[in-house]
Amino acid sequence: MSKEKELSDKLVEWYYKNARTMPWRVIGGAHPNPYEVWISEIMLQQTTVKTVESYFPKWINRFPTVQSLAKADIEEVLLYWQGLGYYTRARKIHECAKVLVEKYNGQMPSDRNELLKLPGIGPYSASSILAFSFNKRETVVDGNVIRVIARLYGIEKPVTKEEIYKLAEPLTHPLHSADYSSAIMDLGATICTPQSAKCLLCPWNNQCVAFKKGLVDKIPLIKKTEKKNFDGYVHIIQNEKGEYFIQKRQEKGLLNGLYEFPWTKERTPIFEGKWKQKNKVVSHTFTHFHLTLTPLVIIKNDFSNEDGFYSKIEDFKKYPFSTLMKKVIKVLQD
Repeated sequence: MSKEKELSDKLVEWYYKNARTMPWRVIGGAHPNPYEVWISEIMLQQTTVKTVESYFPKWINRFPTVQSLAKADIEEVLLYWQGLGYYTRARKIHECAKVLVEKYNGQMPSDRNELLKLPGIGPYSASSILAFSFNKRETVVDGNVIRVIARLYGIEKPVTKEEIYKLAEPLTHPLHSADYSSAIMDLGATICTPQSAKCLLCPWNNQCVAFKKGLVDKIPLIKKTEKKNFDGYVHIIQNEKGEYFIQKRQEKGLLNGLYEFPWTKERTPIFEGKWKQKNKVVSHTFTHFHLTLTPLVIIKNDFSNEDGFYSKIEDFKKYPFSTLMKKVIKVLQD
């Protein structure tokens, strides 16, 4: 038996005793519903398991099939996605559902090349869908896997995803790819954690170079990039009825299609007037920058633009808002 086969067998055996329970997970082979695998995998991109655990059941309850998702209005799709962030994912899911219905009879392809033709599905998502839905021998590499493999082989230099893949691929179990892929992710999430790794509980500790050399806390070597900071205004425009002006964001980017109060990255009001500044500020961290917004409040009955309108605060639940704007709403309610 090869070293790789021995390691993968040991990890799958460990998984069957220690697997995390998740609403989208099936233990003991392929998932019978590729649609649920696909949705969970897209939700989990750049989002924690804990967060997705609360969103996934609501999504499946409202959109139980590819067909129901394809028929839905994009605004409702965004409404069910609000708070998950990276809203391009939701738009791509909706677009992909339509393609699946129109070209694939609502079925998820089991061929890599066909999967890669679909909107929003890249190499990582394709590997995940093939492994978890069809038990195909696919090597799935996420942040947890990178950390586990880098420590297993004692890689002390900065490492690329491609280098990790070459080391991870021979370890992928030939018969139990679905369970193995879940197992190595669970190993990284619960045992081989970024800090305070539980090495004594790890099924691979006898073969782990980082553990033997006492380098676990130093691997992997990650170079952090500094985020830019922006300090701006969010404009709370009310009419005499107490309604608030909100607008649908049209700019391309992560927040496209969501509703918001007008805001700027700089401390310049969008028009001259008798603004009152609130004491509270709203802060939010995006992928590449950190934003702090100071609310400015004004009473103005005739403000308008082609993308906006006045709305009662109790009607906000009808519209998809970003997490940033939900923080602003909370300031208003407080």
